[in-house]
Amino acid sequence: MMCAEELGAYGLRSLGIGERLLPRSDITLCDQFVLIGSGMIWNVYFGVLALAAGFFLATLLALGKAASSAWIRKPADWFVFLFRGSPLFIQFFLAYEAFVRLPDSIGVGLFGAEGADLGWLTRAYAGALVVLFFNTSAYAGEIFYGALLSVPKGDLEAADAYGLTGFTRFRRIVWPTMLRLAWPAYTNEAIFLFHATTLVFFSGFPAWRQQGDALYYASYFADKTFNPFIPYPIVALYFIVLTLIVISLFSAAGRRLNRHLPSSDRPRRPRAIGQLVR
Repeated sequence: MMCAEELGAYGLRSLGIGERLLPRSDITLCDQFVLIGSGMIWNVYFGVLALAAGFFLATLLALGKAASSAWIRKPADWFVFLFRGSPLFIQFFLAYEAFVRLPDSIGVGLFGAEGADLGWLTRAYAGALVVLFFNTSAYAGEIFYGALLSVPKGDLEAADAYGLTGFTRFRRIVWPTMLRLAWPAYTNEAIFLFHATTLVFFSGFPAWRQQGDALYYASYFADKTFNPFIPYPIVALYFIVLTLIVISLFSAAGRRLNRHLPSSDRPRRPRAIGQLVR
């Protein structure tokens, strides 16, 4: 088969579209590039959804850690501490135990309902996504908290002088400044999150109908060809490209956040290659 034909046959296989059977003999370089690229759809799925949902939870966690009430501050502190202090792989393992084995062992559903159906949480597309969502929320929450404490006092005084209070003050002054200060560190967290999606393959969460992520197909080809030095570098190449895309998108968002500043006060635009090397 030509590469174009293989792209049509296997390009969307990770979504259940196209050929069902994987090539077992005469595996070509095109087979590996196309199928591993197909598996990258799931890695992008995990990263994008966890990052998008985690952004809002991270903002709430930052506000919670800065709250004066201990009833709000302590739960936020402990949430961030637990998910930042424990390895991500252990979090996958414990979540799988909670979603699958614990309800079966005690005879009740996770949420207290007898025989509650938690089957959707035992699949990688849902259960692993929940873990990644909580993990990135904790890391980003700590980043946002540090930025929140660094909001210049002059900005707050200017807001008071204009009579801005409550949510209006937060929405127009505090939140944009917090994001502007946190954005470089948050960009790194986004990159780390996409890299962390490779751990889903090693977690207890099974791929749905053997339609796994990039590392799933790389492992398959390494087993079939007895040569890991082709499929795994292909995975690395795909992630390098993905990292460059993330850097470009976040750099554009950073310029948008800093558009009101004089050009001399704006952070220097990082070059994508330089950011990747660092």
